[in-house]
Amino acid sequence: MRIVLYQPDIPQNTGTIMRLAACFGLPVDVIEPCGFLLDDRRLRRAGMDYVDHLAWCRWPSWQAYQEASQEGRLVLLTTRAERRHTDLAFRADDRLLLGRESAGVPAEVHAAADAAVRVPMTLPLRSLNVAVACAVVVGEALRQLRWSHAAPPAGHAGP
Repeated sequence: MRIVLYQPDIPQNTGTIMRLAACFGLPVDVIEPCGFLLDDRRLRRAGMDYVDHLAWCRWPSWQAYQEASQEGRLVLLTTRAERRHTDLAFRADDRLLLGRESAGVPAEVHAAADAAVRVPMTLPLRSLNVAVACAVVVGEALRQLRWSHAAPPAGHAGP
């Protein structure tokens, strides 16, 4: 499974998503242009030293990303989806696509998705922070896949 960020606007969200991905061993694709310098100090602060443990790739454009050979389904997280994230059977090779904080993804990117899901929430509220939405969906996907990659913390006496 991979996380794909389409032209992210906010370095703190990108850093948080990169930290999340590093903690779960998920690679990240960042499709540019971004709304900030990718080596921006705020990105480093949000991702902390976790970014050093992350496999990630920069793509200069959506076209370059599309032209490259990609495995798995492209699953778009969007408030416009009919299907709830809990109603999709996630696959280990899914690519979870998140749009720009300010505008989501354009119609051509939306149309390229193999599936689209939303995180249900109380009306009239319309959206979660993109990093929070990513964490909710990644958590459900890994739960479905019975992910057990993590080692217990040192000194942990549990099962």
